[in-house]
Amino acid sequence: MLKEFKEFAMRGNVMDMAIGIVLGAAFGKIVSSFVKDVLMPPIGLLLGNMDFSKLFIDLSGKGYATLAAAQKAGAPTLNYGVFINTIIDFIIVAFAIFIVVRQINKLKKTEEAAPAAAPATKACPFCKTEIPIDATRCPHCTSELGGA
Repeated sequence: MLKEFKEFAMRGNVMDMAIGIVLGAAFGKIVSSFVKDVLMPPIGLLLGNMDFSKLFIDLSGKGYATLAAAQKAGAPTLNYGVFINTIIDFIIVAFAIFIVVRQINKLKKTEEAAPAAAPATKACPFCKTEIPIDATRCPHCTSELGGA
């Protein structure tokens, strides 16, 4: 069983998938930082110095001034501002993945659409030896091939 697992884990597809997951997680952190630290501050500024990550609804009814205070007290909250940030994260990640997959598909299409190279050799009809495509006489059996 250990041998089977080792063969499975060392198979190319599994290693590729593992590398993709690690890179995807790192990419997700980069996008989250981009949204939180670069994108949301100007959007909040345009909306009147609003910080989405601090928007919440206090379900306890005690009227906490900040999300941090409510969380410190253990009060139940609906953190809809954090949810908005998460949605924006998702949209940006999904769009970035869409762009990458789109480019990969374009590259695959151009590779598939490339015409195959014309054959450089042909078979002699008499001895079946491979000879240059423009040969008029077979160098192996010396038969005349009747033109190019």
